[in-house]
Amino acid sequence: MDSPAANPPNQSSNNRLRNLLVSIAAIILTTAVFFGFSIQTSSVSLEAIAATAVPIDTALANTKPTVIEFYADWCTSCQSMAPDNKALQQQYGDRVNFVMLNVDNNKWLPEVTRFKVDGIPHFVFLDRGNQTIGNAIGTMPKQILAANIDAMIASQTLPYNKLDRGQTSEFAAPLPADATDPRSHG
Repeated sequence: MDSPAANPPNQSSNNRLRNLLVSIAAIILTTAVFFGFSIQTSSVSLEAIAATAVPIDTALANTKPTVIEFYADWCTSCQSMAPDNKALQQQYGDRVNFVMLNVDNNKWLPEVTRFKVDGIPHFVFLDRGNQTIGNAIGTMPKQILAANIDAMIASQTLPYNKLDRGQTSEFAAPLPADATDPRSHG
């Protein structure tokens, strides 16, 4: 049997390697936590955007064009677009109504049904007379939304209308117990 004094250099080497690996792991985790908190605290929440959005009744009563965004707090695509949507709201808010409707709130079920929302984020573009002039479903680059908003303001055809679907979060509107799904054709 080997005596404890027979292998001290090997054991010391193993301890140093283990300590080095633990130190590297600690540095990586500390860096990840730091950047995670930095990203989280600098991001714009959907709740904050919704709080500053125009109520749908107000939007439908004035003569500004309107962008309605159907979203959910759990929707990662909606969350990823939040900073760009907030910037667009700040840039165009004096000329365009920005309405935010959370699909998880049954209050908006008539609008969800009216605009045939089946994936989120779902954007509906209304002209000054509240007529639907376009829609977009899924993650959209800020430049595409801005181009559509510029066209709305100028009363022109939207350049990016009914785009191919970007990344979406699937959504099925809940039905009241006494209602049938109008999409079931039954």
